[in-house]
Amino acid sequence: MAKLKKSDQQQLWVEAQRRCRLSDEAVRMAKELGLSPRSLIKNIPSPKQQWKAPVEDWVRQIYEKRHGATSRRQPTNPAADQQPESRATPAPSSLVAGREVQRR
Repeated sequence: MAKLKKSDQQQLWVEAQRRCRLSDEAVRMAKELGLSPRSLIKNIPSPKQQWKAPVEDWVRQIYEKRHGATSRRQPTNPAADQQPESRATPAPSSLVAGREVQRR
């Protein structure tokens, strides 16, 4: 089977995104997982397959299973991520060989 041109391959992804109602993020995840546009289209649930998850949910489940928890989760305590007041001030810097180097 001959390889497709980039424009033809892009058209297949656009078609899959439209038919499967995928977001840009879900398309990116599917590409990272190595899924093809054809496999996404084949997994569109028919009306008789009410047990089957929508393609976007299916892609997200596979991605989370393979890559662990997503990075979109927010920390439970946002104050814990902030640095203490004493470390918030920048350290003095100097130029060495045209580069800026921070001293500790």
